[in-house]
Amino acid sequence: MKKHYQYDVLVIGSGAAGLTLALSLAQQARVAVLSKNEINQGSTWFAQGGIAAVLDDQDSIDAHVADTLIAGAGLCHEDAVRFTVERSKDAIQWLIDQGVNFTKENSNGDYHLTKEGGHSHRRIIHSADATGQAVHSTLIDQVKQQPNIDIFEHHVAVNLISQADADSRKLRCTGAYVLDSNKDAVHVFQAKVVVLATGGASKVYLYSSNPDSASGDGIAMAWRAGCRVANMEFNQFHPTCLYHPRAKNFLITEALRGEGAYLRLPSGERFMPRFDEREELAPRDIVARAIDHEIKRLGCDCVYLDISHKSEEFISEHFPTVKARCLEFGIDITKEAIPVVPAAHYTCGGVVVDSNGQTDLQHLYAIGETSFTGLHGANRMASNSLLECIVYAQSAAQHILAKLDKIQPPELSPQWDASRVRDSDEDVVISHNWDELRRFMWDYVGIVRTHKRLERATHRIKLLQKEIAEYYSNYKVSSDLIELRNLAIVAELIIRSAHERKESRGLHFSLDYPEKSSIARDTIVVPTNFAGQDVIVSKEV
Repeated sequence: MKKHYQYDVLVIGSGAAGLTLALSLAQQARVAVLSKNEINQGSTWFAQGGIAAVLDDQDSIDAHVADTLIAGAGLCHEDAVRFTVERSKDAIQWLIDQGVNFTKENSNGDYHLTKEGGHSHRRIIHSADATGQAVHSTLIDQVKQQPNIDIFEHHVAVNLISQADADSRKLRCTGAYVLDSNKDAVHVFQAKVVVLATGGASKVYLYSSNPDSASGDGIAMAWRAGCRVANMEFNQFHPTCLYHPRAKNFLITEALRGEGAYLRLPSGERFMPRFDEREELAPRDIVARAIDHEIKRLGCDCVYLDISHKSEEFISEHFPTVKARCLEFGIDITKEAIPVVPAAHYTCGGVVVDSNGQTDLQHLYAIGETSFTGLHGANRMASNSLLECIVYAQSAAQHILAKLDKIQPPELSPQWDASRVRDSDEDVVISHNWDELRRFMWDYVGIVRTHKRLERATHRIKLLQKEIAEYYSNYKVSSDLIELRNLAIVAELIIRSAHERKESRGLHFSLDYPEKSSIARDTIVVPTNFAGQDVIVSKEV
């Protein structure tokens, strides 16, 4: 049975960004949090490394800012970087106050800080090698104790709802149509404010470190609703994902290299010194391209990450999750090297927002990996992502609370119309298109790109989108169909953005344009139904 829900704030997504925002609003607003699956199934839960923050007296805000700007290959917005880093210490303290159990030094009780690629200081606070799980589980526990927050698991947003606002001559976001995938019904969720916290879009690629839920839902929905999207060509490929036929998407944390692990060829030879003076601690784009180059040069399946020269006690203390997971596949990291390959890991672009997380569409916010804040530039520096989630969620919450009482409740929207569609008897079309899309994105729009490859990808995405649109028009929506439709939009945005960038910078490397331009600029794609334009509301019926 279809339902109509009314809240002050609707949060679409249940990772670190979404839950931090919900908790920050809970004392003054009624909040609904939508989770596509169980609440602990998103990317946050699986994040291993840690959170970058200025916590040591030997470190400084200027140093963290400088490291981020260098890693971002000249495309970071310095104001966004400084905005984030200046709030890093308070963000960590807030997490500690919520109950996150970060790893401490044995000697003096101070928090243990590690170092990762691109960082000039030890500034990564962590909870062993399962920081995401520690943060996410704590936030989930806190959210469940809040009477003003309702959690809806297995609820998948289909489309945003917009209404004209006669007073401002703008469109405003007033909710979303949402599929209850357990009961196969589409409900209406309406709110004064809607927040997209749906994560990234790495599942657009064949090989990814992300869970299946990372299908770019928020980016695609915002685009359809008229919001600008920026820098989608910058997809970070994590250099070290476990290579094993039974390992679906297990990421080997960058902290291993931070603690001295070496990358080796099948012969045992180290190769990173040939590519960068920072060796294994070079930024991720350089390491990923080096691995990709060596794999293609040698025709081998993978390279190897070796930390076996460290003591078994050290490895067990610092990397218990990696050790246990590798043992499941018969790999003892205390004695042998780990087979690894690059995999799509993080979406550096996203929905254009300001420092409050506000998008082009009134009362629609985007936070976390869904958003484009300007922090990451052309390459995300390790462990800045969870920091961005906390900082921008809190900033958005403050902005929402300052104006929530002044926002008029939305007009009631009509129920979802499924009268002209039928049950599908050809679900194989969805799985086939999903596989085809991810394969050509990997082959043509991967770590190294060319004009010819992008042209091929453009041709294929147009054909796929036509098929998907026809299917969407005739059959009842399902979680798989919603995700496929969104991934096709994200793929198009990535291809278009890559086409427009006539240089190699950061995560975007083109054999046709191998040099970096002297002018750094964002790739901003504007939809034809741009939400920032004025609308004229007719008073006539």
